[in-house]
Amino acid sequence: METSSESAVPTRRRRHLLVRRAAVMHRRASRLDPTVRGLLWSSAAGLLFVLLNTLMRGLAIDLDPFEVQFLRYVFGIVVLLPMVAHSGVAAYMPLNIRGQFVRGGVHTLGLCLWFVAIPHITIADTTAIGFTGPIFIMLGAALVFKEPMRWERWLAAAIGFAGVLIVVGPKLSAAGGIYTLVMLASSPVFAASFLLTKALTRYERAEVIVLWQGISVALLSLPLSLLHWQWPTAWQWGGFFVCGFLGSAGHYCLTRSYAVADISATQSVKFLDLVWASALGWLVFSDMPSDSTLLGGFVIFLSTMWIARREARSRVA
Repeated sequence: METSSESAVPTRRRRHLLVRRAAVMHRRASRLDPTVRGLLWSSAAGLLFVLLNTLMRGLAIDLDPFEVQFLRYVFGIVVLLPMVAHSGVAAYMPLNIRGQFVRGGVHTLGLCLWFVAIPHITIADTTAIGFTGPIFIMLGAALVFKEPMRWERWLAAAIGFAGVLIVVGPKLSAAGGIYTLVMLASSPVFAASFLLTKALTRYERAEVIVLWQGISVALLSLPLSLLHWQWPTAWQWGGFFVCGFLGSAGHYCLTRSYAVADISATQSVKFLDLVWASALGWLVFSDMPSDSTLLGGFVIFLSTMWIARREARSRVA
C-alpha cells in the first residue's frame, strides 16, 4: 500500500518543476527590451480592464453606479489583504501618503464620470472612447516628464486612433446623447491620474500604489454610494469579488508597465483593447464584429506591432 509520504513525493516534484519553469520564464522576460516589457504589461492590463468593464456594466445596470464604484474598490482591497498579511502592514505604508490621496482623488473624479455613462453606452463604444486617453497621456508626459516624443510614437498613436475612427465612425450618432460626452470627458481626467501614477512609481512599489488607490477611491466614493444604496444579491457580491481581482491585477500590470518604460511608449498598445472588446462581445454575447471593426482592428494591430519593433531597434542602436 502506498503511504501518504510516498504519494506526496510526485506532488513535491511537480511543484518544484513548476517553480523552476517559472524562474526560467522570469529570467527570460527580464532580458527583454524594457519597452517591449512595458508593452506586454500594458497589453495584459488592457485585457483585464475589458473583462472588468464588461462585468461592471452589468452590475451598474441593476445597481446605482456610485455603489458599484465603491464596492469594486472595496473588493479590490479585499483581494490584496492576503499579500498585506504576508508581508506586514509596514511594507505597504507609502512614502508619500498625500500623493496617494491626490492621485486617488483625481481617479475618483474620472470614475464618477465613467460610471454615470457606462450603463448607457456599449462596451465597444466605451472602449473606443477610452482610446482618446493615450493622446492626453502622451501630451502630458511630454510636458510634465519631458519624455522624448519621437515621431514613431506620434505616428503609431495617430494610426491607432485612425483605426478607432474606422471602427466607431459608422456607429457614432446622437443616440448616445449626453452620456457619450460624459464618457469622453473622463479621458483627460484618467490621463492625469495615470501621469500621477507614473510619478509615484519613481519611489513607490507597484503593490503599494495599487493598494492605496483602492483605499483612497473607496473612502472618497463612500458618501456618494450611500445616497441610493441597494443591498446586492449573492451573485452580485460574487461579481464584485471578481471585479476586485480583475481591477487590482489590471492596475498592477499597468503600474509595472509605467515603471519599466516611458509612459508614452506604452500607449500605442492600448488600441488593442478594442480587439479584446470585440472578441469578448463575440464569445459572451454572440455579437459578430462588423466589417469596420475588423478593418479597424487590423489597422490597430499593425500600428502596435510596428511601434514595438521600432522601439526595440532604437534601444539596440
